Amino acid sequence: MPSRTLSTADERTDALVAAAVSVFARTGFHATPVAAVAAEAGISTAYAFKLFESKIDLFIAAVDNCYERIVRTLRAAVRDDVSGTRALDDMGRAYAALIADRSLLMLQVHALAAASEPKIRAAVRRGTGNIVDMARAITGAPDSEIREFMAVGQLCHLLTAVDAFALDDDWAHAMTEGIEHSAPHA
Repeated sequence: MPSRTLSTADERTDALVAAAVSVFARTGFHATPVAAVAAEAGISTAYAFKLFESKIDLFIAAVDNCYERIVRTLRAAVRDDVSGTRALDDMGRAYAALIADRSLLMLQVHALAAASEPKIRAAVRRGTGNIVDMARAITGAPDSEIREFMAVGQLCHLLTAVDAFALDDDWAHAMTEGIEHSAPHA
């Protein structure tokens, strides 16, 4: 009989956080029970609470994972021979492709919606700060350009969340003109 390898706590934690990104993205922080996330990860609710003390801790782990993925993606998008505005443009294209992942986009939307919770607000601040710090370090762009980069990123959130790129309305054309976009996927 072949031996069976049990998954480690780290592997289960990773699976639970990946499931949390997906499930919280669909139903948000307040409407999602830990049991739904645990079921998606294929583990018991009791084990989920062994890995994360509370639902808020699990949600924050998902938010942190989301921001870490953004930072990795943006950093990887910048070539060594590019800086300033060109580097920010490369990062913007990478971000447009990244938020086509509806889970990643909607988790950020739900994190903002739940930012009245101090721990969640702190996680969003930390994630945003990490993006800004990385963009400054990698691009060498002035703060005014970093601010514009972040502002356009937030506009992209809104336009992607409401699928404005698919609309034939004047307001949608005005807001999407010149903004790169990747078709959303689940």
